[in-house]
Amino acid sequence: MPWERTQSDIDDDDHQARLQRLVDYAGATFGRSVYIAEDAQVHTDRVSIGDNSWIAGHAIVRGDVELGKNVSINPYACISGKVRIGNDTRIASHVSVVGFNHGFESVEIPIYRQPLTSIGIDIGDDVWIGANAVVLDGATVGKGVIVAAGAVVKGKVPDYAIVGGVPARVIGSRKPLPHGPKPGDVGELLARLDAQLSSNWQQAIEHYRFDERFLSPDASGTTDGKIRHLCDAIEIASAFGHQRNLFEAKSVIEQLQAWQSRSTGLFIEPGRQYQNPSERDPSALYNILCAVYALECFDAAPLHPISFVEDLDADALVKWLDDLPWRERAWHCGATVDAIGTALYFNQRYFGLGKNLTVLMGWLTLKIDARSGLWGDATPQEGLLQPVNGFYRLTRGTYAQFGLPVPHPQASIDSVLLNYGNYDGFHGTAFNACNLLDTIHPLLLCGLQTDHRKDEVRQIATDVLKRLDGRWVENKGYAFCDGHEPGLQGTEMWLSIIWLCAKLLAQEETLSFKPKGVHRFAPHL
Repeated sequence: MPWERTQSDIDDDDHQARLQRLVDYAGATFGRSVYIAEDAQVHTDRVSIGDNSWIAGHAIVRGDVELGKNVSINPYACISGKVRIGNDTRIASHVSVVGFNHGFESVEIPIYRQPLTSIGIDIGDDVWIGANAVVLDGATVGKGVIVAAGAVVKGKVPDYAIVGGVPARVIGSRKPLPHGPKPGDVGELLARLDAQLSSNWQQAIEHYRFDERFLSPDASGTTDGKIRHLCDAIEIASAFGHQRNLFEAKSVIEQLQAWQSRSTGLFIEPGRQYQNPSERDPSALYNILCAVYALECFDAAPLHPISFVEDLDADALVKWLDDLPWRERAWHCGATVDAIGTALYFNQRYFGLGKNLTVLMGWLTLKIDARSGLWGDATPQEGLLQPVNGFYRLTRGTYAQFGLPVPHPQASIDSVLLNYGNYDGFHGTAFNACNLLDTIHPLLLCGLQTDHRKDEVRQIATDVLKRLDGRWVENKGYAFCDGHEPGLQGTEMWLSIIWLCAKLLAQEETLSFKPKGVHRFAPHL
């Protein structure tokens, strides 16, 4: 038995010859005093095994595997795919750790012929995985965890948890943290949400993939394959750090770059109709955000400047801003400023341009209402909803993106809280990703400058998280609002809202994802 090995067994000529064959055949590297039984099957592209670790007879190790120090793999265990196991971890007999998955989207193609996907598995230090347990692709098992025999683990398992069942659930803790979450508090809620989301986000993305397109319901409930859905899928995968596992980066980059017009810099999808001039079309303007943030998720950039904002002189830009319908449609106005600010930001970042940035920020400084901290007017039908929601879009593309302070943060907080209260926290179809994102992001952004009404702000963040509990639809994600089908837009936006709420509560480290695209919070320096 390998656990009864001696130094003479390790130094035995036959054993050392076996290790050398694995160096040549399996891309192996070994620490000191490693032992691999004669009947063990090691068929890897690369395997790294730390000091004093061993693999028992009839175990199978294949793929791209990293074992830390003092790791044991017992008989008939199977370690497959992209797997990292930390120090001092024990893998019992008949355990399967499967760091890949079969594609199965097409019913016309046999499953065995569909492409494999791999997110990878990360198992921490001092973990014990009991006999016959299964650990699925994408799982992250924390330090000190015990996995009960026969459990099926997916998603994130917190440090020192004891998990069991199918699928595995936390059934105890080896080491309750003195300052950790108490039953029923927001920390426990965030951990539960994270476990659910991190174990199922990939399936949700794949549900909407059809060949090279993504077909998904949008905020109106209409299903189509527009550019936003591809970019939403990229941003969801990027939030979890796995965009390159789910997408062929070169192909996606080329596709997005090919849609950019050399003359205007806008991203124009083939076959779609845009108003003339296209730079005044809301969809064309939003495509700037979609496409360039998605490119950045792959460390790529647009090929051309977004030249229509550079072609405007100062008077033309001011006239455009002045002529927007601030009295009736402040949200639309904020969305337009978001696109202009984002175009200037990308031009500055990638091409050293941005001549109109001073004009834009000067206009905003002069036009803000110091009493409300908003741009635009309330309306008789909707009250402050339009200017509050416009405030999010406007500040996202300007103040937040450039890391600049908001002019009147306390007044802005008062207005956002008043709007939230006037709508009783939003219910029914009004409890939608736009209204809640347009509440949480401004409160967090303004909260960087002031503690004004901090307790009320934190209570709203807590309430939103509680109301989201149970809304995730397995393998489909989040609906944009109640009464709609789940979709990529709703999923990407609600994931961002969850992270922003956690950030407001200083518990964002609880989550295994972070917005990386259009809804990233910190400036991209």
